[in-house]
Amino acid sequence: MNERRKIEERLRKKEEEIREFEVKIRDARIYVQALQDVLKILPRGSERNIRAGTLRPGSSMARVREFILERGRPGHVTELLEALGRPTTRQSRASLCGSLAAYVRKGEIFTRPSPNTFGLIELGHESEGDAATDDEPSPDFGEDEPPLAGSNQYATSLQLEMRRTS
Repeated sequence: MNERRKIEERLRKKEEEIREFEVKIRDARIYVQALQDVLKILPRGSERNIRAGTLRPGSSMARVREFILERGRPGHVTELLEALGRPTTRQSRASLCGSLAAYVRKGEIFTRPSPNTFGLIELGHESEGDAATDDEPSPDFGEDEPPLAGSNQYATSLQLEMRRTS
């Protein structure tokens, strides 16, 4: 009978150990879910892939990158085409802009500081949407706006307007 109690005690301890592990597993799953939620919130371009290794050596995009690096400033699409030795036709401009814009949209390597002008993330050239705008509306912005339809103020202003016109 004494043997039975020993085995029951061991069984109870193991079941308690299993419950502790289950709590740890549950906590770990919650932690993993929280990390996944944080990843969903962060923009995909936050890593800002600027490595030249992502461009095939000798490709047009790699040559454009080298040209901008040498100059140290963004280049207009016509300057980039001339550096590549390509004609500056509408089709070649559209083709180069489309290729560069794909990198800009993904937040990789290239930026677009102004229309048809491309720079490099690694040189700190900001895209049009990245630059912080200091232009804020004036404190009285919107005060002279007409009242919204459906509001009491709208009805009153409409009545006043009708009196003036009649």
